[in-house]
Amino acid sequence: MITTNIQRNGTVLVSITGTLDEDAGPALQRALDNVTADERDLMVDLNGAAAMDSAGLLHLLALHRRAENLGLRVLVVGWQPQPQQLMANVAGIRGRGSATGERYAVAGFRRLIEERAQRPRDLSDPAIPWRPGVVRPSGCLLASDPGV
Repeated sequence: MITTNIQRNGTVLVSITGTLDEDAGPALQRALDNVTADERDLMVDLNGAAAMDSAGLLHLLALHRRAENLGLRVLVVGWQPQPQQLMANVAGIRGRGSATGERYAVAGFRRLIEERAQRPRDLSDPAIPWRPGVVRPSGCLLASDPGV
């Protein structure tokens, strides 16, 4: 479940409970629908998010990007062990207890995990054509290939 509260001091608070997954997308999209020029900050509280999958991570990153485009500063707090470990695994950081929650604030790190979280989805979706410069696994043909 995702709740959104706009506080009087100019902060949009998004609290996430349960599992942050594909189903969270529409609620996270709506979270910033009524933001006005009076809001300056977005705080995402993950204290209640016991689990997250790569789709949920992509939704969280999309929310962050949208907030920045609206001119909001973003702070994500309350990282739980499983979401933090998932983000570390996606980023390729080995070991338990890595401080990926702190790294999340760095734009370059967010781009890295977004690219790495999106890659398996792109590879598994036959409707997405292979982009130039992306090496296709040998023997992999798509319906869009000439002669297929």
